[in-house]
Amino acid sequence: MTANFDITVPQAIQEKSHEVVEAFNKLDTDAKLAWFYLVYTKMGASVTPVAPTAAEPQLAPMLLGDFFKFSDEEQLAVMRQIVNGEDSECSRAYGALKENNQLYVWYEWAKAMGDIAIGMPADYKPTEAISDLLTKIEALDFDGQISILRTISGQMGYSDVKPIETQAQTGKTASF
Repeated sequence: MTANFDITVPQAIQEKSHEVVEAFNKLDTDAKLAWFYLVYTKMGASVTPVAPTAAEPQLAPMLLGDFFKFSDEEQLAVMRQIVNGEDSECSRAYGALKENNQLYVWYEWAKAMGDIAIGMPADYKPTEAISDLLTKIEALDFDGQISILRTISGQMGYSDVKPIETQAQTGKTASF
C-alpha cells in the first residue's frame, strides 16, 4: 500500500489499484464511459453495485428515474458531465451521493444500456488502453475491484463541498 497526501487520492490504496486509477484518469471522457460499460458487461455479476442493501436508490431519483426519460443524446451528455465533473444539475445530484450510491447509478445505467439507456455502438472496438485496464481490473480480487470502482466513481460528479484538510496538509493537530 502507498500513503498519499493528495486529497483526490485515497489515503491508502494498493499499488496495483493506484496504477489502474491513474491509467483510467488518463483516458478521454468517452473512453472512460466505454470502460465503465465494459467492466459491468464483461465482468457481469462479479462486479455488483457493491451490495444492493448498501445502496440507497431513492436518494438518486433524477439519475435513476428521470435519466431514463431523456433522449440518447441527453443521456450521453449527462454521463459526460458527470465524468468531467461539470457543474450541472445531474452532475451535482451525482456528486452529492456517497460512493456506494454512485456505483449503483453506474450499475443501473449499465444494466439498462441498449434498452432504456443509450448503448454502445454495435461496431465499437475498445482501444488498447481500455483493454489493458479491463485486464488489470479482472486480475484483482473482488475487494480490489470494488476499491478501484469506488475511487473512480467518487472522483466524478460536481460538488462544491470541499474535503477537510488532513493534519499533514495543515501541520496542526486536532484539538478538543
